[in-house]
Amino acid sequence: MIETNTFGASRLKLEKFNLAAQLQEINRCGAELAVAAARPRGAFVAGSVGPLTSDPSVTLDDATRGGLYREQCEALLAGGVDALLLETFPRLADLVVAVKEARALGGVPIIASLSFGDDGHTADGLRINEAFARLRDAGADVTGLNCHFGPTIAEKLLQELTVREGDLVSVFPNAGRPLYFEGRYIYHPTPQYFADFLPRLVAQGARLIGGCCGTTPETIAAMARALPGLRPIGAKLAITTVVEVSKERAEQGTVAAAPSVLDVLRQRKLIVTELDPPKSLSLDKLVDGARALKEAGTDFVTLADNSLAILRVSNLAAGFLVKERTGLEPVIHLACRDKNLLGLQSELMGLNALGIHHVLALTGDPAKIGDHPAASSVYDVNSIGLIRTIKQLNDGFAANGRDLKAKGQFIIGCAFNPNARNIDSQVRKLEDKVKAGAHFVMTQPIFDPALARVTFEKTKHLGLPVLVGVMPLLNARNTEFLHNEVPGINIPDSIRERMRGREGAEGNAEGLAVARDLCDEILALFPGVYLITPLLRFDLTVELSRYVREREKARAGGSGRSDSGSVA
Repeated sequence: MIETNTFGASRLKLEKFNLAAQLQEINRCGAELAVAAARPRGAFVAGSVGPLTSDPSVTLDDATRGGLYREQCEALLAGGVDALLLETFPRLADLVVAVKEARALGGVPIIASLSFGDDGHTADGLRINEAFARLRDAGADVTGLNCHFGPTIAEKLLQELTVREGDLVSVFPNAGRPLYFEGRYIYHPTPQYFADFLPRLVAQGARLIGGCCGTTPETIAAMARALPGLRPIGAKLAITTVVEVSKERAEQGTVAAAPSVLDVLRQRKLIVTELDPPKSLSLDKLVDGARALKEAGTDFVTLADNSLAILRVSNLAAGFLVKERTGLEPVIHLACRDKNLLGLQSELMGLNALGIHHVLALTGDPAKIGDHPAASSVYDVNSIGLIRTIKQLNDGFAANGRDLKAKGQFIIGCAFNPNARNIDSQVRKLEDKVKAGAHFVMTQPIFDPALARVTFEKTKHLGLPVLVGVMPLLNARNTEFLHNEVPGINIPDSIRERMRGREGAEGNAEGLAVARDLCDEILALFPGVYLITPLLRFDLTVELSRYVREREKARAGGSGRSDSGSVA
């Protein structure tokens, strides 16, 4: 089956291009072109219909929305499509309206596909079983999910689904998450990865399987080659999980003044550990993790700013809480995605007032790829512009030149991706960040010891401390997910082979062994390391932090001094 190229051909979207008067012709011709291509090959054609608008400020009553969906569906049917595919709907209520209008047009098969958030909810708060039941009641023949996630999360969402005899389920995942580079969204080309996932999606009840954003004809071809021998399941029960909610803690710690990153580097090897704010309202695990990391030897903890554009607790609030309760100094990631230049400066002034002075300046992942795709991405400035702005605050002036009557005290960090295909291009960008005023560098996680040596050679001329990222792998599936679906991460075949087939405690142990080897290689070249906690599994980065400190003590005991390492 192929789709028509009419996903965005609704009246509201065509109006933006003064093409609303041609709605019937555009949709009919889109259908006729697809039919002409498909019929000689014995393929089916689905008429693609997307949500009316991604702008949450646009409100329409059901009758108006229904009329807009009806006119597009009528035009597609006039062009000869075999089915109507209503896809990439984040809100169930909107899709139900579209399904009812499509069903009123006759007996044509209707495929109704939702885009769920990573947390398993639609944008209007329903989970998969209830959402699919309502779509079937509205008249959908096939209920499914597509877009905004790769095959790993698609499988996880389907695990929650109860499938009855006769239920027809579709799934079209994205090719992981895209890398946003110079105005373009670039996906991993992972045809075989999709093909390997096919049996697992079938085992969870999928009957109609394809690919969404970032997939290619090669992806679909690889999946088709994996189909022979697979059989659809008849029915299955959902896999349920129990979530333990930690109790509220009342303890309060005292805030102790801490030296800066640059101060620590003059004394010993530096350990900075990333511990992301949670996606839920409870912060107990975050505080417990920060406390354990401090006891294990971590010097600073970094808190991401809605990384991958997925909603989390404010890292400013989380960082203040960590500092207040544990005394561990936070490094706050600040992305340009969510705030305009006014808001960024206001946030920085607030950080300065709270005594939080370490900031990692980032451009940030666009909202489109996260769990709130209708949210606006701002990008008044990029990471280089943000570094310049912070430096200007340190000089005592706002971006508009206003005298702030005092100088900021920020230590400015910047990011570097050594995994990029063209590392020299990344080095040039890093040089621009250094010229803009960066004080230290933190990298994406690496998994290849040879890449640590390349990074050292490529960055040693900068004269800044470089903290190379190390993230312990959890198991074989986590390894493949990171390699195939997460932008900016590349895991060499040798490491993937080490992790192959290793799950549970065995996977954790092997992942830690890989991370220890990397830490040894990195700390022989660099003055510190950046430990990245996967999925709030701080027990793993606690172990790594303790390992680094013990190795440092052993080296100091052997040489009679503490070797702070070279500064790249």
